[in-house]
Amino acid sequence: MQRFYITTPIYYVNAKPHLGHAYTTTVADSLNRFHRLMGEETYFLTGTDEHGDKIVQAAESNGQTPQEYVDVISKLFEDLWPNMNISNNDFIRTTQPRHKEVVKQILQKVYDAGDIYFGEYGGHYCFGCERFYTEKELVNGLCPDHQTKPEYIAEKNYFFKMSKYRDWLLEHIETHPDFIRPERYKNEVVSLLESGELEDLCISRPKSRLTWGIELPFDSDYVTYVWFDALINYVAALGYPDSDKFKKFWPAANHLVAKDILKPHAVFWPTMLKAAGIEPYQHLNVHGYWLVEDTKMSKSIGNVVEPLAMKDAYGLDAFRYFLLREMSFGQDSSFSEKALVGRLNADLANDLGNLFNRTLSMTHKYFGGQIPSPDVEDVVDAEIKKLGQDAMKSFQDFFSELKFSRALEGLWELVRGLNKYIDETAPWTLFKENNTGRLSTVIYVLLENMRKIAVHLWPVMPEASEKMLEQLGIAFAPEKVNLPKELDVWGLLESDITVAKTSNLFPRVDLPEEEAQEKPAKKAKKASKKNDKAAEETVSEIEFEDFQKVDLRVGTVKSVEKHPDADRLLIVKVDTGDKDLRQVVAGIADFFTPEDLVGRQVVVVANLKPRKLRKQLSQGMILAVKTDNGMELLTPSGEVAPGSKVS
Repeated sequence: MQRFYITTPIYYVNAKPHLGHAYTTTVADSLNRFHRLMGEETYFLTGTDEHGDKIVQAAESNGQTPQEYVDVISKLFEDLWPNMNISNNDFIRTTQPRHKEVVKQILQKVYDAGDIYFGEYGGHYCFGCERFYTEKELVNGLCPDHQTKPEYIAEKNYFFKMSKYRDWLLEHIETHPDFIRPERYKNEVVSLLESGELEDLCISRPKSRLTWGIELPFDSDYVTYVWFDALINYVAALGYPDSDKFKKFWPAANHLVAKDILKPHAVFWPTMLKAAGIEPYQHLNVHGYWLVEDTKMSKSIGNVVEPLAMKDAYGLDAFRYFLLREMSFGQDSSFSEKALVGRLNADLANDLGNLFNRTLSMTHKYFGGQIPSPDVEDVVDAEIKKLGQDAMKSFQDFFSELKFSRALEGLWELVRGLNKYIDETAPWTLFKENNTGRLSTVIYVLLENMRKIAVHLWPVMPEASEKMLEQLGIAFAPEKVNLPKELDVWGLLESDITVAKTSNLFPRVDLPEEEAQEKPAKKAKKASKKNDKAAEETVSEIEFEDFQKVDLRVGTVKSVEKHPDADRLLIVKVDTGDKDLRQVVAGIADFFTPEDLVGRQVVVVANLKPRKLRKQLSQGMILAVKTDNGMELLTPSGEVAPGSKVS
């Protein structure tokens, strides 16, 4: 039996899940389901990456220990996936003993083989990326990702002889042309390797600087560099080195990553595997970024898309369909609710939903709801069956190649073809003419093709697929489905089974009126201009004594919760130097998440008369400035003691 092992990256727990995480995991889930239907034994892994500098910083900002912090954020990921109908077999955390043990085994094995050495290195270290950069990699002296100047650090560390395996990796990529896909990313890696700039990899951090990590088995004064630690999860979860699971699934390993972590997965990881005596993975599959209104998602401008919000607003399966249909795998794609609603209405409501509604209604009207036995087929029936065969073959081929958008478009050729087939065969006319034999064939051809469509859609829209099959009188069992056989088999839909009267799986939806009229960025800009104009009209001069009455203090945000009765309000607890924390209800939820605010310093109007906002007491006001891109908080240029007065 063929096997398929799919992994997502283990997500870094310095922030809560967003659209990018949801996309990667949904793609992995769809691939896992697809290969099951193709008759393969599958295994699906996801999890969280929990070590490194950024975790320590985030934990300190939240007033927690690193372990307390990662426990909270990791659970957000673990709890999200059932809500997204994700079918993972395992969820691994890099703080688990099973992972730590394998990391130490591999480190010791590579060290004993002579591929790890001790040396001194000076380089430009970006704490955001948790890695050293060479002069050539910097852009105008700045980290290319964070646009900040790295700190030059010189220290003694352990190094992995990664450059030793450069020629081997180039040869492996050349002899396995689909090792990295799509091809554009393979070419990027080949260019890097051929440039001659591949250096050895620093794989440790001194405990004098960082203690949160896996201790090196051969030197207790150092912890493991987060990437050398994290990548090993893919074999640790399978029980490396001796388990049957590892022997069964590792040869079929497929990694799924976003393009920002191409180098660690395409260069660090295969050379690590080679040094440890482990065969390389089968494929590295790389996707692009999701943009929002053609701008990269950013918490600072408030355009981060939360997957559960989309699921709750438009339905999970419609959201999943949109993600795979809208993005051409490997390229960047722009997300907007307008595009989501457009896909839902055009593809799901108008095309697929309409096909099911029309056919089920006619089955009840003409045959009392029972699937008829087909009679002799006509030329038009053979043509639509051939169209279906081609569409399903296209779907299977493209899905196997991770060309999900083209796979779904291919299947929709059949969906649209069947709607056209209804118009051409005119069942209502056949009924009037009492042509029962011909009518039976037409309805059966429609229903059997609908069954095939529903089965093929299960990897992308599992709940909707099962409901579609249920409406056709079928209880879905994945283990009984074999997609390759669907190309040739016909007539699995049994006659005399009763189908549903109607199908309302994909009702048309409309954007909220405000959203339909204005894009979020334009609304923010418009509101900003409106406020500026109002300020110009109403501001008048005041006496200095009046200004002295305002008590402005710097406070440190200790906790933030969403207001239970207002989407745009946050309940913020601030340390302003008083005995108790000050509670401020702030209308900034459109621009900041609770995670954005905890640990930050803000300026508070401390002597504003307390009042209740939606039943929650507010003891002041947090000062902020609206900009064309959203909102910025007023904050001191450097850390000051909570309660410091602004003067």
